[in-house]
Amino acid sequence: MKSFLKVIQLHKNEGALIKKAIKNNREAQHILFETHAPKMLSVCRYYIKDIQMAEEAMLNGFFKVFKNLKTYKSEGSFEGWIRRIMIRESISYLRQKKSIDFLSEEDVSTYDYSNSMETDLEVNDIQKLIDNLPEGYRMVFIMYAIEGYKHFEIAELLHISEGTSKSQLFKARKLLQEQIKKVNKTSYGTN
Repeated sequence: MKSFLKVIQLHKNEGALIKKAIKNNREAQHILFETHAPKMLSVCRYYIKDIQMAEEAMLNGFFKVFKNLKTYKSEGSFEGWIRRIMIRESISYLRQKKSIDFLSEEDVSTYDYSNSMETDLEVNDIQKLIDNLPEGYRMVFIMYAIEGYKHFEIAELLHISEGTSKSQLFKARKLLQEQIKKVNKTSYGTN
């Protein structure tokens, strides 16, 4: 029981945990990992469809977190700092796999959206609709609509122009709206 209270006390003081983790204290690193891993896996999963690949990107991201922990300046939230690393790691992972394609207007008309939904829209259904977006659309949509990045930040991270970021977001929203209409029409017989 005494050690359990110690863990709770350590967890409450994230700053102390971070200092210990910088000194390669494995227990502190483990607690930080266990605390933040579920949310960070979700972040990686936004970008990477396959759960095993998302887990791989998350683990690589945590390797970078612990390797660069001494550079964390305690400005802003620690979770936000980790989240930025996970986003960059997910993007790097997709680049390595050469999975990022930014479609032109002509490509959109021939893109296959065969994974239609048959049930009410729930979180998993919405995630599937987002997963079905072309890679470039999906990444820009997630970065802008979910992560809150500005177009100039997205452009910098993805090595694209601001205009491309804006057009990819516009097209992603349009395609999502079309997919939601299809789902509603199939599920409820409405437009």
